[in-house]
Amino acid sequence: MLYLVPTPIGNLKDMSFRALEILREVDIILCEDTRVSSKLLKHYDISAPLIAYHAHNEHQQTEKWINELKNGKSIAQISDAGTPGISDPGFLLVRACHEHELPMTCLPGASAVLPALVVSGLPSNRFHFEGFLPQKKGRQTRWKYLAQLPHTFVLFESPFRVVKCLKEAAEHLGSDRKVALCREISKLHEEVFTSNIEEAISDFESRTKIKGEFVLVFEGLS
Repeated sequence: MLYLVPTPIGNLKDMSFRALEILREVDIILCEDTRVSSKLLKHYDISAPLIAYHAHNEHQQTEKWINELKNGKSIAQISDAGTPGISDPGFLLVRACHEHELPMTCLPGASAVLPALVVSGLPSNRFHFEGFLPQKKGRQTRWKYLAQLPHTFVLFESPFRVVKCLKEAAEHLGSDRKVALCREISKLHEEVFTSNIEEAISDFESRTKIKGEFVLVFEGLS
């Protein structure tokens, strides 16, 4: 059985009882970065073998883990934070399990998308999740698409590029479009900043140091 196990996006207390039970029972745990995941496992006294499986090696190693599953091994896949497969590795192994008719399950759990959407104050009955925009090729095309969406949409962005992203948003969406910037979700210094795009640019340009990955929630075209 393959288990896709969400891990906390900040507060370690958000780990579910079922997730802990599975991680203690499986034969192998696949993770993005062993240095990050080892801290989580150490905190909960979990000793299953931890092996790196990420964007740089998943194409080469997927067949290996499919064979391990065929041989009766139980495997859990986790990401550094949140649910595997959501802007993180996970899709290739899940697709391969479907192709080989191998059993799998995904536990419900942490994701930065839904908490940010809920606290944004923007309509959440319908929304579009974009994830990370392309860094170069195709970026302008995606902005043009997003600018025409009639409903709320969600982006991920690095703290180092968040101001650049906001300026691009102002260019394509208009500076008066509403936005919520959410960072450090569930952590000690959690922040939800809501304003229009112009005010957000002004505020974040004035900050000397910005920490934490961002979830940007934008108002749809009215």
